[in-house]
Amino acid sequence: MVHILETGFESMETSPQNPNGSPKIRGYNIIGGQLKLASDGSTFVSTNPAWLEDELGEFPLSTKEDVRDALAAARTAFPSWAATPAPTRGQIIGNMGRLLMEHKDEIVRLQSREIGKTLKESAGEVQEAIDTCLFFQSEGRRLYGQTVNSELPDKELFTYRRPLGVCGIINACNFPSAVPFWKMIPAIMCGNTCVWKSPQDAPLLSFALARIMHESGIPDGVINLVHGKGSGAGQHLVDAVDDGLVNKISFTGSTGVGKMIGEICGRNLVSCSLELGGKNPLVIMPSANLENAVTGAYWAGFGTAGQRCTSLGNLIVHESIYDKFLEMYMNKVRTTKIGDSMRHEDVLYGSMLSEKYAKDFLKGLDMCDASGAKRIHGEGRITEASAPENFLGSANEGVYMWPHVYVDVTEDMECFHEEIFGPVVTIVKAKDFDHALHLANASPYGLSSAIYTNDRLEAYRFKTGIKAGMTGINNSTTGAEAHLPFGGVKGSGNGTRESGIWVIEAYSYWHAVNDELSGKLQLAQMDVDEIEIEEAEVDYGSLA
Repeated sequence: MVHILETGFESMETSPQNPNGSPKIRGYNIIGGQLKLASDGSTFVSTNPAWLEDELGEFPLSTKEDVRDALAAARTAFPSWAATPAPTRGQIIGNMGRLLMEHKDEIVRLQSREIGKTLKESAGEVQEAIDTCLFFQSEGRRLYGQTVNSELPDKELFTYRRPLGVCGIINACNFPSAVPFWKMIPAIMCGNTCVWKSPQDAPLLSFALARIMHESGIPDGVINLVHGKGSGAGQHLVDAVDDGLVNKISFTGSTGVGKMIGEICGRNLVSCSLELGGKNPLVIMPSANLENAVTGAYWAGFGTAGQRCTSLGNLIVHESIYDKFLEMYMNKVRTTKIGDSMRHEDVLYGSMLSEKYAKDFLKGLDMCDASGAKRIHGEGRITEASAPENFLGSANEGVYMWPHVYVDVTEDMECFHEEIFGPVVTIVKAKDFDHALHLANASPYGLSSAIYTNDRLEAYRFKTGIKAGMTGINNSTTGAEAHLPFGGVKGSGNGTRESGIWVIEAYSYWHAVNDELSGKLQLAQMDVDEIEIEEAEVDYGSLA
């Protein structure tokens, strides 16, 4: 094995310093345990969205040839890794968790620097990656099959879980440490090998995480990392399905791209896991504790600058409490502290993930305005001339957005149905519970959902009537734990799940074994001795 984390993060090759004194990193693909540049020498730069002058590093812009090399390395490593006992695979995964704990502080700061997420949120996300490792370490001793009784004598029936083969892993940059671990840890636990296309906006973090994975003791070729754009390396990875080089695609991202991946996998009968977008509803009913509801709706809408697939989309408020709730909610929105958490304390959210995400968000705001919704807070991108009262720092340094609130939103508006990835909440008025539930189900998505109510019947009717993969009762739309299934329905996914024991179904198949011990051919349903049923004489009249 090539040890590529010899002295922690200090072994990373560095180039000249940034204006803030931090080093620029020379990043690499990791293919078959070897550090590789792009085959044609092309590169791209990772930039801190909270401080645009801060360039973190330069990374390979991977070609089709690079992706094919990574797939070949994964296929070469597969037979040996699949034959490795599951408890041994689990032990290596446990090592990953311990190395993540050892380097947690460095990883947290690196992630916040690369994507602008607050230090507190980054710490929670890295902890989720740790939790995933520790959970699946023990699953190495519980990768159970079954012993099934045969209908014939001297015959044993068994079921086993078998790995699929080579898995292509593509994740978005808003959760760049938790989500790849959600995908790759159960994949390798089941005996698969992986080619991971890192998010374009988080290559340095991905590089560091891949190095930790290798230092944990994983054999070369089991996890291979390629950098690049979604339209480049990502597309090359998906296209390889048509050539029979990929046995599984796991993708987190937009619904449009997910549908394209699903079509390619479908025509090749290749398994795919699709975790896609959301327009997550949160309902506020009259019996709710309004202070608690305001806090939950505020975090759901503006935590991570609204850049979660589980962020609040439509805030559905019962008309009898609408005015009171809106006043309380807007008082909180107006106090929002925004800034770079690496330089300022107690900010709710930081920058957008990148300039690209900022541009897409502004298009979403244009859609809200064109739909006829009424904007009561927010002025687009934060500038020196237009900044909220509690914005900290210099607006020109990074890519920051106001928190936005739209009211008078109705079901016939485009902004009611479409996901807008950023700090914006669209507020809808509901006449009663049935109307609120209808509105919650009316968008084409079904990822997360929530209701605030102290009426237990309403809570029950909501959780049984909502069409979503996840529901919070007196809690926000965001949040997940490493041992719960994560995923959605309708336009939010294809029914597969991340996390917990349920994800094992996505990375393995059932193998049924028929072990004949009798020394002769016995055929089920044909050679079974019939059992004669004797007619019993019953006086039915006496039973009356």
